[in-house]
Amino acid sequence: MSASAHLHADAVDALGAWAAPSSGQAALAQSYLAFLAARPDACDRTCAPGHLTASAIVFDHDLTHVALVLHRIVGAWLQPGGHIEATDASLRDAARREVREELGLEVDLDPTPVHLDCHPITCRGHTRLTRHLDVRFVGRAVTGAGLALSDESHRVGWWPLADLPDGTFDEVRDLVELGRLRLLQSA
Repeated sequence: MSASAHLHADAVDALGAWAAPSSGQAALAQSYLAFLAARPDACDRTCAPGHLTASAIVFDHDLTHVALVLHRIVGAWLQPGGHIEATDASLRDAARREVREELGLEVDLDPTPVHLDCHPITCRGHTRLTRHLDVRFVGRAVTGAGLALSDESHRVGWWPLADLPDGTFDEVRDLVELGRLRLLQSA
């Protein structure tokens, strides 16, 4: 059994219970579940056909700014996130760890995913294109005074929702809006 069997079970539970915000997201959740059913190693970065990752869109307390990372490899402003580690207790904890590593922030994450995204990428350790099956969460920063650079980023910053950086992908803009709406509804 894989060292990340607990993460595999958590992913199946989280995605199986998820009320997707659209039919496209529901179809993607079913694809993730089928991949998980076929691959016991779906949460391991060594799974060459693809693997689950976790990320989080992080807002300030007032929901007026969002923290983004200028990703060193992708060259674009993104939410913090990345590979799941066997030591993570859950997908949500993986996203929380990634926020801590990439932004230097503690974050209070909503327990339910807010969005899914599957994208092609060449990971370190892979010579061929693979896929990240990203499970995205949303939350508010518990601490927000100082953001910290990581080895994966050129820059980090708080951005006003109405003035995201030039070149921000539409999918990140959509994630910001979905996340803001989720946090407003849970308030």
